[in-house]
Amino acid sequence: MEILKTAGLEKTYGKGDNAVHALKGIDITVNKGEFVAIVGTSGSGKSTLLHMLGGLDRPTSGTVTIDGKDIFSLKDEELTIFRRRKIGFIFQSFNLVPVMTVYENIVLPIELDGNVADKDFVKEIINTLGLTEKVNAYPNQLSGGQQQRVAIARALASVPALILADEPTGNLDSRTSQDVLGLLKVIGERYSQTIIMITHNEEIAQMADRIIRIEDGLVVSKEVV
Repeated sequence: MEILKTAGLEKTYGKGDNAVHALKGIDITVNKGEFVAIVGTSGSGKSTLLHMLGGLDRPTSGTVTIDGKDIFSLKDEELTIFRRRKIGFIFQSFNLVPVMTVYENIVLPIELDGNVADKDFVKEIINTLGLTEKVNAYPNQLSGGQQQRVAIARALASVPALILADEPTGNLDSRTSQDVLGLLKVIGERYSQTIIMITHNEEIAQMADRIIRIEDGLVVSKEVV
């Protein structure tokens, strides 16, 4: 079942001679439960694409449809709510709140939406990610790999339609990167979670089900791993 689709997605920064065409008509489709890696060098447009897919920036033209909704037909406030409920984000900088415990960080997006976390489900995620002994710890008491596991748990806890991971292992050593990505893949399969990961690392990209390559704002290939 199709969970995400882009059509004619373009993004231009600036005008006239100073215009930079970051995306030049991106058409991609991602099905529910897929783990897709979007690969490209610095300046290829992959980060701009992630911002469009996550509703963090509006395109110059084109559409992004997530779970049947054209997200850019929404007003800013509606888009913020949709993003909070339907999209989980994992960033390389972890973005954990330093004064909150592991558990508080994980359930924060759910509580910001005025809801109560499913404690059994959150406990299951925490156990799967090997964080059971760390639920009352603070981010500065964790290793980088543990912090990224907390970020993954936070993204999963609200059961979003889509998880977007932006260079999720960028601040981790190679061994920890493999461990974290392995867990992300296992969790995606266990919970039929759709994951789109931006990376420049070819070895990490090979862990995905499918690789979409971007160069100069264009999709140049789509390959099954």
